[in-house]
Amino acid sequence: MGSLNDPQRTELRYIQQLFDDRVESTPSEKLIFYPLGNTARKLSSVIHSLDGFRAGCPVLLHLNDHWDTILWFWAVLFANGLPAISPIFSNVAHHRFKQIEGLSNILDSPICITRAESLPSFDGPHSMQLQTVEALLNQDTELNEIVPSLKQHYRYTDATNQSDSPAILMFSSGSTGCAKAVALTHKQILASIAGKASVRPLPANRPFLNWIGLDHVASLVEIHLQAMWVGVSQVHLQAADVVCSPMIFLDLLSRHRVSRSFAPNFFLAKMVSAAQTSVDTNPEKWDLSSLAVLASGGEANDVKTCVSASALLETYGAPRNVITPGFGMTETCAGAIFSLHCPDYDIERGHIMASLGKCMKGLEMRITQTPDEDAYEVTLALPGELGNLEVRGDVVFTGYYHNAEATAEAFTSDDWFRTGDQASIDSLGNLNFVGRSKDVININGVKMVVADIQASIEQAVGSRVARLVCFPSRAVHTEQVTVSYIPKDWRISAATLLEVEDLTIQACIISTGARPNVFALSEKSLSLLPTSALGKISQAKMRSLFEEGVFDEDVKIYQQELEDAKSSKRDSESSERREEANEAESRLIGDFQKTLSLRTVSETIDVDTNVFDLGFTSMDLIRLKHHIDVRLGTSVPVIMLMKNPTARLLAAAIDAELLKPSATVDSDYKYDPVVTFRSTGTKTPLWLVHPGVGEVLVFVGLVQQLHLVDGDRPIYALRAKGFEQGQVCFDSIDQAVDTYVDAIRRQQPRGPYALAGYSYGAMLAFQMAKKLDAKSDAAGKVRFLGSFNLPPHIKSRMRQLKWNMCLLHLTQFLELTTEAYADSLDEESFASVRRSEALEQVLGVADRSRLTELGLGEVQLARWADVAYSLQSMAVDYEPDGSVEVIDIFHAVPLKVAAATREEWMRDHLSRWSEFCLTDPRFHEVEGAHYTMLAPDHVVSFAARLAAALRARGI
Repeated sequence: MGSLNDPQRTELRYIQQLFDDRVESTPSEKLIFYPLGNTARKLSSVIHSLDGFRAGCPVLLHLNDHWDTILWFWAVLFANGLPAISPIFSNVAHHRFKQIEGLSNILDSPICITRAESLPSFDGPHSMQLQTVEALLNQDTELNEIVPSLKQHYRYTDATNQSDSPAILMFSSGSTGCAKAVALTHKQILASIAGKASVRPLPANRPFLNWIGLDHVASLVEIHLQAMWVGVSQVHLQAADVVCSPMIFLDLLSRHRVSRSFAPNFFLAKMVSAAQTSVDTNPEKWDLSSLAVLASGGEANDVKTCVSASALLETYGAPRNVITPGFGMTETCAGAIFSLHCPDYDIERGHIMASLGKCMKGLEMRITQTPDEDAYEVTLALPGELGNLEVRGDVVFTGYYHNAEATAEAFTSDDWFRTGDQASIDSLGNLNFVGRSKDVININGVKMVVADIQASIEQAVGSRVARLVCFPSRAVHTEQVTVSYIPKDWRISAATLLEVEDLTIQACIISTGARPNVFALSEKSLSLLPTSALGKISQAKMRSLFEEGVFDEDVKIYQQELEDAKSSKRDSESSERREEANEAESRLIGDFQKTLSLRTVSETIDVDTNVFDLGFTSMDLIRLKHHIDVRLGTSVPVIMLMKNPTARLLAAAIDAELLKPSATVDSDYKYDPVVTFRSTGTKTPLWLVHPGVGEVLVFVGLVQQLHLVDGDRPIYALRAKGFEQGQVCFDSIDQAVDTYVDAIRRQQPRGPYALAGYSYGAMLAFQMAKKLDAKSDAAGKVRFLGSFNLPPHIKSRMRQLKWNMCLLHLTQFLELTTEAYADSLDEESFASVRRSEALEQVLGVADRSRLTELGLGEVQLARWADVAYSLQSMAVDYEPDGSVEVIDIFHAVPLKVAAATREEWMRDHLSRWSEFCLTDPRFHEVEGAHYTMLAPDHVVSFAARLAAALRARGI
């Protein structure tokens, strides 16, 4: 078939032609197997002669060896049968029974070819006609050459509809029973191969390497069939050898000068870890200069792993962007969307998980926001907006085998395939994946993506475990995060056990606000793991196995070992144990426990534990205030909690400033705008300026996530004046700016400086940057200035915000009222009523249980609205002037009153920052809307983008 541009390729209509043309045109090309399998001739005549065989009907291939699978796959094809590649069977008996029965039913009692050693696996109910490879090889019809025998029973046909007929049946992943059979047609497969081959140029005559089971569509289509299309040799080896020793993978890539292979995220991480611990770091050890595509899929690629793996591969000659994250499904013949600029694109945009790039030829994608699946009109999502991923094109299947109902549900009325995934497409047209719409966990009413939680835990635990999987499981009132891990050594030490437990709990609390259920797998349980051909551990199947009690013994053993380790540690530290908590401190620890609903707080919180390290959110601080207020019969200012975040510090502050008869915290001299989130670190400190509501609680989640992705950086926030009774609010922008600049210089006398403001705070940060620059030399100026979704011109909006509207926005911020309620109001009418009426109206619809939970009454809410209104009033005549050296604009979906679309918001408003910056502003697209971009659903990705922007500015 010659080169990729050979026009003869366009005439191919059946995948059998690939086989014939390869043999006739380039007979020197090879299939290389590790270990070498039985090369006995598997003949189509054997298949054709079997009782019950019918042309066009499925023949199930349940074979573990690559060589067996490939030869019998082609034998069935040339016999005019329909090869169905069997999925891996579960080692859990009743799950395996369901799989086998399901396969038997959907394929209508098929012939099944397997090895004799696999016959005991078919112990479930079925009506298959089992045939062993060993018995078939002994039949008299065996010939001396593979190719003539294979061609004997295959006849090319000119019937125009044949290329649209099924060529292969592959199985989509199912949770516990039999999965759906995906019918892949000749036309679809050939279009897919052509599309994959055009994604990136490959060096001539360099082989492909596969170590994934051929029951996965990626190994069969993306490696085996595509290699035949390109006209190169192919290397096949067993997954067990590679996963146990990733260095073998690098050895083979180098030895065979491989151009294309596959490595999912977990394997990339293992490869990096193995290389880092290897004593042989000779840069000439491997030659990876032929490697052009290391495709990666099956699970999300975290950017941190991609950066490390890319650096490793680049050391040995591979191009920097060789790792090629992609998206595909069995229904799209494996990968069909690929990112060609990993990891640099993701670093630049601050991604935690790698982008999946753009569609290859033969596929289109869209993100929809259809509230009703039966709705006639489809609403397309805006750039960066999360929605439902749908695809269509020549590489997309047309239906499930013998399952018309599932086929109908899979497609929209305008023939787009519903992938079932949540994703967004950014402004440059690249796909950003969230996960299956079902891969979320609902903790106390908040939905979180399990993949994000797992990524946070994996980063925290690092190489201390061999592998872990995070999945939701049932709890009493809500779902809980369950984390199961494989130890690096089966005789796990007590110190490692405690370290992994503590790091996992801390990372999970930071990510979710909830404590996880953690346990280590025993060695005997490894065989029960629901692992796909790609090596991915199914979260859905893990949940099913866990809730059925399959891992109960592992949990019991782990809990005992954990308790023994804790007891041993307590004994060993008894002589050095820190001072015990006094009664006041112990009660505060109890308040912390009640706020986070921890089960055994004594093991997690002591008198010096920082509540922010426990994952306290802004709402948690308000809940904590309410618990303490009720217990002590007093009113603890939120700022006191923020400035004294441990039980020891807080107990002392409450005793000195609230419980002493002469104590007071109400006078102006007590005001200090600085809230210290993190006081240590070697990087340039980051100063965050409050939004229009004046509080800095909104930054709590951002700070916690920044600590994970940005690490060693002090972080401070500036809080408005006027919250405590008796304090006078600022009366001008200049007064606020001078106060904040003086506070910064007291804490950080010399630059460089890094500032960022959320909404209204961006205006203050801009004014502060100019003053700091004027007082600093060239080396100490502001090197980073961030605007979180605020344009330079704001006075028209400030004039709209009367006291009543500030109150309304505040209740939205506190989740006391909804956006829908705000939209239902006539803004002009609501803004004109008396304050007392507005307050009464809002409290009348506010979530009463949340008001109680937050300990907010009419007086406290009104006082907060006073602060917000005073800030807005200061800016009704504000006009920006002057300029700064740099600015980074983080843009989200705008308020409806500010702009109709995100494009209008960028074009007509945010772009005007260029008039006030001496260099080109940098724009960063973030998830969510104006009020939600720092909310739990979006703060993880926001923190990653912010950290990347800080790095890009060199600080």
